[in-house]
Amino acid sequence: MSVIARTPATPPATSPNDPRYYEARDLEAELKRTFQICHECRMCVGYCGSFPQLFNRIDAAIDSGAAEGAETINDADIKAVGDQCWQCKLCYIKCPYTADEGASELLDFPRLMSRERATRAQREGIPLVDKILGEPQLIGQIGVLTAPLSNLVTRSQLLRKVQEKVTGISAEFPLPTFAKETFSEWLKAHPPAAGAGELGEVVLFATCYGEYNTPSVAQAAVLVLEHNGYNVRYPGIGEDEKTDVFTCCGLPNIDGGDVAGATAKIEHNVALLLPHVRAGRKIVVPGPSCGMMIKKEWHEYVGRSREAEVKEVAAATLDLMEFLVVLGKEKKLKREFPKSLGTVAYHAACHLRAQKVGFPGMRVLNAVQDTEVRMVEECSAVDGTWGMKAAHYETGRKYAGKLTRGINDAEADTVVTDCSLAALRIGKENGVHVIHPIEALAQAYGLIPRTSGAA
Repeated sequence: MSVIARTPATPPATSPNDPRYYEARDLEAELKRTFQICHECRMCVGYCGSFPQLFNRIDAAIDSGAAEGAETINDADIKAVGDQCWQCKLCYIKCPYTADEGASELLDFPRLMSRERATRAQREGIPLVDKILGEPQLIGQIGVLTAPLSNLVTRSQLLRKVQEKVTGISAEFPLPTFAKETFSEWLKAHPPAAGAGELGEVVLFATCYGEYNTPSVAQAAVLVLEHNGYNVRYPGIGEDEKTDVFTCCGLPNIDGGDVAGATAKIEHNVALLLPHVRAGRKIVVPGPSCGMMIKKEWHEYVGRSREAEVKEVAAATLDLMEFLVVLGKEKKLKREFPKSLGTVAYHAACHLRAQKVGFPGMRVLNAVQDTEVRMVEECSAVDGTWGMKAAHYETGRKYAGKLTRGINDAEADTVVTDCSLAALRIGKENGVHVIHPIEALAQAYGLIPRTSGAA
């Protein structure tokens, strides 16, 4: 048995504002303590590549007689484990040793991996691939302006191979195309539906993908919310025309260890959202990763002076489909659906599960008549930017195999996922057209045309 104590002397440093966060000795001690507990438990061995790396390296040290547990873990071991973590959060959800479970061990493996990545970035710099993938809003702005050329590059395998050598972004991963018209441009020209605003107003955090790549999701959100009596507010549009606009939620920066970049974006978005929250409006988010960031992570990256404001914003934030579930409970959700959806394969996104709100998209779509929803609760192994990298593409495909098989086994007329990145993986691996649950609901309401299931 290892000599490493299971219970920490003080709570682990999870915020970059904690003076211990970047301390090498404190981080090393927490890594060894966490690795030791994980090695003894082994429940998460099939979730990602981090745990097989961890277990094999500790086992080798024990078998050679060099250690009794994780005491001899070194920098190479730590890097190998950290590089295989794609921040799906599933290990935290299932772990019996977390603060959420009331355990004295206070384990948080994903946040520890983020801390290790941030410390490594501070020491070695941020890799080019992370610098690029860390700026989806900038990529989106440029991509939309040059949409024909940008989309040509995305579709050309030869150009993608050149891009991979330069940037480290996989030539095989199905990058999203750029829209000819952004969501903001569509919303400026969109006349609100009759009755919009009768029940109130909400703020839509459309996400970078919803703004630049898949505006159909944000558009469907507006149509459904207006149909149910809500006016949609969006910075830079209408009554908010003189305000600034949203930027990225900061998760791609955190994936690359860029704490300063993430913090700047968080503070920018909080400044835009806080007045709406104090005016009594809810924030609805169609992307699980962005919603998880706002609810669970933003407060860790701001100083004490802003923490209360961030938590105020977090408390007013709901996943888009979660908001509709709330409307259903309050008997406010319209349940007249002219169209059925047939058999629906519903992918349960990891970052939606990390919010611990159940499966709201599945619950809402189950209310549509003559519709059967079949849940596929498997990870896409993309989460954030990890799966887009050439170094991880094949590993991601391997771990996403259960998802691919689950979608095939569902034999569905419609495939839905809340996660835009999972949609890219499913679309390529299963050869099907994937939509967001809000788009499926808009189809059931008859607000948009029905789409084909083929890719």
